[in-house]
Amino acid sequence: MIDFNNKGFFKLKQNNEYAERVSALLLEGEQVVDAYKSMRDGVVFTNKRIIAVNVQGITGSKKDFTSLPYKNIVAYSVETSGTFDLDSELEIYFSSLGKVKFEFTGKTSIVEISRLISKHLLTRFN
Repeated sequence: MIDFNNKGFFKLKQNNEYAERVSALLLEGEQVVDAYKSMRDGVVFTNKRIIAVNVQGITGSKKDFTSLPYKNIVAYSVETSGTFDLDSELEIYFSSLGKVKFEFTGKTSIVEISRLISKHLLTRFN
């Protein structure tokens, strides 16, 4: 599993390459909402979970796929981009895992991702 405390994700840019890479892992009825890529690593948001992809080794043929179900989220924080600071951040707190932080640059559907997480959080309590 990715060590989110010590592993710094490079800034993620919207890119569908990782949506294709995780397609074999998706369950029936699970759909990709958005996908992002850094230099080597990536993250995919589906309608059921977040899949973080850590590319390992010199050749990049070894990959670690970490599944982060929305049902295990206890809180989250979103920092949107501004006029001069175009980066946005998403911090998610998972029960028994702790904080996971993703940094995005460029065009990001951070509001859509926030709504998706909120939907899963709030429907648990209704």
